[in-house]
Amino acid sequence: MNHHDLLRELQLKNNSKIVLLVADGLGGLPITPGGQTELETARTPNLDALATRGVLGLSTPVLPGITPGSGPGHLGLFGYDPLEFRIGRGVLEALGIDFDLGPDDVAIRGNFCTLDASGKITDRRAGRIASEIGKKLCEKLDKIQIPGVEIFVRPVKEYRLVIVIRGKGLGGAVNDTDPQKTGVAPLEPQGRDAASQKTAEIAKQFLAKAKEVLKDDHPANFFTLRGIDKRPAIPTFEEVYGMKAGAVAVYPMYRGLARLVSMDVLDAGQTLADQCARLEQAWNDYDFFFMHYKYTDSTGEDGNFPAKVERIEQLDAVLPRITALKPDVLIVTGDHSTPSKMKSHSWHPVPTLLVADNCRPDACTKFGEATCLQGGLGQFQAKYLMTLAMAHAGRLEKYGA
Repeated sequence: MNHHDLLRELQLKNNSKIVLLVADGLGGLPITPGGQTELETARTPNLDALATRGVLGLSTPVLPGITPGSGPGHLGLFGYDPLEFRIGRGVLEALGIDFDLGPDDVAIRGNFCTLDASGKITDRRAGRIASEIGKKLCEKLDKIQIPGVEIFVRPVKEYRLVIVIRGKGLGGAVNDTDPQKTGVAPLEPQGRDAASQKTAEIAKQFLAKAKEVLKDDHPANFFTLRGIDKRPAIPTFEEVYGMKAGAVAVYPMYRGLARLVSMDVLDAGQTLADQCARLEQAWNDYDFFFMHYKYTDSTGEDGNFPAKVERIEQLDAVLPRITALKPDVLIVTGDHSTPSKMKSHSWHPVPTLLVADNCRPDACTKFGEATCLQGGLGQFQAKYLMTLAMAHAGRLEKYGA
């Protein structure tokens, strides 16, 4: 029996409310030894007050030493073992923009990039072009035709796009073409099995035509392919936990992650204030809410320590609107760490705060990496966070006689 089977067996219905607030890339590092992380530097009176009432710990998204992408990081928080449920980013992006993926579809996340005259990448994100420019480029690319398949190209946000290849006998085990650095050419797509090689050959044809279409569209004169995959079978959130779940997320990928496990994806607007308003409006309609905040991650990836501190403080400032709703369980955590010092995701355990009337408070009075290391939750795998949430919400029967 795996832990999903156990939760199906033990789940209880009641009127409790759970809020999972995910500050993407929350964990950080001090810039110099002995210094403070971004979270520890930020003024967070509301988080600190919750830390005093609640219990702290550190979650490991996948395994110790493994740096997770956002997909595995969130699936772990939702209680789905990221080693068992491996989802390509293309699937998540497509679902996030409400593209209805079918069994014959291969979904691909694209990043517009800049190529120099020799075909080498000079900017992996094409200067973060505006979404309006990306939309026009996608309209041009959507007109490309490849014999034997259908190809759909849709804009996501800024430099990001989705490509869906629809056809019989296609596989999703194809490598990314993003080399993850500048000064080199994009990689060639290669399939890891016969069906995926068929997809790779179609992708090569599409890329060749796309390069011609975009040749005069500097800085977005090409794009790389990432997260190539097909939509997998996955149990629904309500089936596993017995709770109706609503997602309050702005960015398409995180809306896609919620839709993947069959949460209802709510119109979240664009700002934290919009998200809080949507949470308030939907409060009586759901048992569980997933609320996502992106900017702690993007500022970390930019290597901007002060900006990440500021974004954490902005998140702290809206917490009274969430706590005013009196959730039975409130969890604040991240899907992974994104230290400004590293300008990337990292393997470091993620600060986690759980508040409930029946939690066992520890001696911690501030929310930060050092205090979380001392907290009563200890260090645990993220895939068990939902078990803790359900237990504190009174939604689990006793196991055994």
